[in-house]
Amino acid sequence: MESLHRFSLRLLPISLAEKCSKPTTRLPISRLTRLYAPKSEFMNPYPHFTTRKSLSSSSIARAGWFRGMGQNKKTILPDIVKAGDPVLHEPAREVDPEEIGSERIQKIIDDMVKAMRMAPGVGLAAPQIGIPLRIIVLEDTAEYIGYAPKDEIKAQDRRPFDLLVIVNPKIKKKSNKTAFFFEGCLSVDGFRAIVERHLDVEVVGLNRDGQPIKVDASGWQARILQHECDHLEGTLYVDQMVPRTFRTVENLDLPLAEGCPKPGSR
Repeated sequence: MESLHRFSLRLLPISLAEKCSKPTTRLPISRLTRLYAPKSEFMNPYPHFTTRKSLSSSSIARAGWFRGMGQNKKTILPDIVKAGDPVLHEPAREVDPEEIGSERIQKIIDDMVKAMRMAPGVGLAAPQIGIPLRIIVLEDTAEYIGYAPKDEIKAQDRRPFDLLVIVNPKIKKKSNKTAFFFEGCLSVDGFRAIVERHLDVEVVGLNRDGQPIKVDASGWQARILQHECDHLEGTLYVDQMVPRTFRTVENLDLPLAEGCPKPGSR
């Protein structure tokens, strides 16, 4: 999520705070307009997957508000796949539980966590790095949350939580209550739109050790989980958005069109 951020989530609504943040501040992707530094072509670290065409024209995402700031030139991570690539628009396949402990799956998970944090963001799904497997990672920190206005944090019911790695997640709603908020996505750079999400969900799956895991989430964490699980079904937030709220990051502050739902819970 482009943060739901770099919302990401991620997924992630941008707050007005991003416009007055210091240039060197690393913000969650939900509130960061991503910038890219060109890099040379590198070998596919996942030879078992051939879901994408040649990476010769690709570039790697780097942390930092301006190009070149905060880069670690020795760190090479898989690219974030962009909208239009088939891997983002087709259902991912389940991971064989017996394979979760393998070096290959563990490397994919490690790379996902690094890419999410490097962005930085609050959520990432394996298809977003070109891997058609049902794996998601998410994390929201007090530092990320601290950049948002207090009234926005309260409205979104946003609280920090530790890193979660969920393999083969299955999600279900726990109530009919919903909320409308802006979301963004690393795979759809530079845009935001309002998306309606359930306020309370339950997710079950396996952790990175192959052990059962259950997450009862509400508020913003529930939104991030829904955004990332959508990726595993080949769904982007733009497939679920309120169409007339779609806008560039630069126009995020402009009034909503008449008839559009205002951000908040229902």
